[in-house]
Amino acid sequence: MPIRPENRWLYPIDWPQLSDVIRFERACGRCEGCGRPHGRLVYHLGDGRWWDDAASVWRSGRGRALKLAPIDELPIGTTILTTQVVLACAHLDHDPSNNESRNLKAFCQRCHMLHDKAEHLRQRWFTYRLRKALGDLFLGPYPFRHRS
Repeated sequence: MPIRPENRWLYPIDWPQLSDVIRFERACGRCEGCGRPHGRLVYHLGDGRWWDDAASVWRSGRGRALKLAPIDELPIGTTILTTQVVLACAHLDHDPSNNESRNLKAFCQRCHMLHDKAEHLRQRWFTYRLRKALGDLFLGPYPFRHRS
């Protein structure tokens, strides 16, 4: 995921190299949450289940093998989506200045978003409150709306 400009100074100067070590040496180019391979186009069902082409098996959102019909034998009408997998290096404690190896994990887009969900909700709350505060400060009180 892109680094926000205001957080750029929190990352070490060798962050690209550190990220590469975590994603491609330690994790061997696979998501440490679900096992999806970096740079590959994977088929998935939209609920976390994805087709592992190398093992010819469906996997859960956590990477466990599932007992589902092969991809070419799925019922007619089953929606199969595709996603290009890109690994990112995630901070488990959401602190970009804590770059210890045990605090970093290689996640695909889906796993990274699930891991950061609570942080994104917190940031969204903060952004909405900031907008409302700026509105109060510069625009005066909000007009009264009568509910009918």
